[in-house]
Amino acid sequence: MASGNPVRSRVAEVVADDRSVIGTSKEISWFEELKRRRMFRALAGYAIAAFAILQVIEPVMHGLQLPEWVLTAVVIALAIGCPVTVVLSWMFDLKRTGVERTAPAHGWARSRVAALLVGLSLLVAAPGLAYYLLRSQRTHPGASIAVLPFDDMSPAHDQGYFADGIAEEISTALSHVDGLRVAGRTSSFSFRGKPADVRVIGEKLEVATVLEGSVRKDGNRVRITAQLIDARDGFNLWSETFNREESGVLAAQDEIAQAVVAALQVRLGAGAHQPSDRLHKVRPEVYDDYLLGRQFFNRLNLAGYRLAAEAYQRAVTADPSFAPAWAGLGLSTFWIADEGETTAAIHEGYERAMAAAEKAVSLDPNLFESYAARGFLRSVLRWDWEGARSDFERAIALNPGDASNHLRYANVVLAPLGNLPAAIEHARRATEIDPLSAPAWTSLGRTYYTAGQLEPAEAALKRSLRIAPDQNYAAMHLCFTLLLEKRPEDALVAAERSTSQIFRPHCRALALYDAGRVGEAQQTLAEMIARSAHMAAYQIAQEYAWFGDKDQAFEWLQRAYRQHDSGMTFVRADRMLRGLHDDPRFDELLEKMGLPPLHESRADAILTDR
Repeated sequence: MASGNPVRSRVAEVVADDRSVIGTSKEISWFEELKRRRMFRALAGYAIAAFAILQVIEPVMHGLQLPEWVLTAVVIALAIGCPVTVVLSWMFDLKRTGVERTAPAHGWARSRVAALLVGLSLLVAAPGLAYYLLRSQRTHPGASIAVLPFDDMSPAHDQGYFADGIAEEISTALSHVDGLRVAGRTSSFSFRGKPADVRVIGEKLEVATVLEGSVRKDGNRVRITAQLIDARDGFNLWSETFNREESGVLAAQDEIAQAVVAALQVRLGAGAHQPSDRLHKVRPEVYDDYLLGRQFFNRLNLAGYRLAAEAYQRAVTADPSFAPAWAGLGLSTFWIADEGETTAAIHEGYERAMAAAEKAVSLDPNLFESYAARGFLRSVLRWDWEGARSDFERAIALNPGDASNHLRYANVVLAPLGNLPAAIEHARRATEIDPLSAPAWTSLGRTYYTAGQLEPAEAALKRSLRIAPDQNYAAMHLCFTLLLEKRPEDALVAAERSTSQIFRPHCRALALYDAGRVGEAQQTLAEMIARSAHMAAYQIAQEYAWFGDKDQAFEWLQRAYRQHDSGMTFVRADRMLRGLHDDPRFDELLEKMGLPPLHESRADAILTDR
């Protein structure tokens, strides 16, 4: 009957109740209706046109120096155009005779039509918007910049420290600009001498712009050339050359920062730059010694600290009112004293370090380096926890973009007091600011394993060692992490990677003990006592605690306390001492140091977990 009257059969099929149509039939009817209205052809054409517009708009933006929001507006407009195209394609058809309204389908309720159009619009537009947002986060990181080390173009090529100092001062000036993220010094300077494309640098440091330049110093004349480059396409956004007498170099640094911010305001909407006068009054020879001291300090080894202290001392002798040199002198003196030959030499050096930091704060109450230096020394030398907290909070408020402020705050204040979530937050912030900084990743790894998060701790510490294989602390903390993971053989390998004459045998003794080589561990400990008791009392206490000898551990902790060993800063958070936590003598020691007692909070349960 149906085969004899196909028209009647078709009518019966169309007017059938939707509830009688099974899922597969409904899907087929929707697909056929979309084909009939030629919507696939319309959407394909729209997608091709939108892609072509996006390919054209970016070069046009660069050529006309249009702000970044223009591209965002275009993408949003194209996204809105997608559902409009869907609706128009549903309603109309383009034929040779012109635009005609498409005949409606029988049996299609308005609710079904609306649901179909909305669903199709979202299906088509969502992937494009998601891709753009992810791409924006990856390749358009907003108002951000990396200041690369400036090249030394001086005739004798002996002004590298001077060129680096200028780049660092410009970076510091830019870090005070609201809304502008500045990549950390260690990360930016890691590209020194490497033929890396600015687009690669921008991707690795996650910045939108790069500032590079050169310095030529000849007699008392200095020429500074700087150029601001878009890290996404290598286009030059701004460039200029400054010729100055040496006494005018400091003002030129502010001029460069001002010009860079002006260029970024057009492109990215960065905030205003407030010129700084912190260095404008210093004499050229004093500034020269200050930059030289900073260059030596950044070597992060004992020889560098000694050379830095000499340069800083020359600067403050020539100009006793120059606060930045006093701050640098305080930190370099501390690190020299920390490896002193005698207990008396260590204490005398500690006192001179503290006095220099206090001097820096008194001379310039708005210098973040002064508060950072004093905060570190207040914690490590005085166990003045509230004073250290106040100083670091002040330093971070003055310069939130300095990675070292965050990692030191995490290491010597937050973690020692047991505030591990905040410590992890600040340590992670340091890695975000300075992603190629080995100390930042070491700090994060140390904080992670203190909090019992051993897997991310191991990853962070290994990353630190990949960045800088020859270092002291990362290998030691990796050894500790592997011991906590019950992997003594791997810990032995990690111990050998430390370049420290103290930390390498120290970690080796701990790992040997856990590997069952108790005799070798005891022999290593005995050698360490004979050689380094005056400067490693805290590490010796750690070894006795790990070996299970509580009485000897507390005897050496008391000795470390009397010597004011800098390692005592971490006594409360130190998981290598967890075997002592149930002994009343441990809480007594914490009380003497002004540290809060251990209690069964979540963080402290981690610290005491065996």
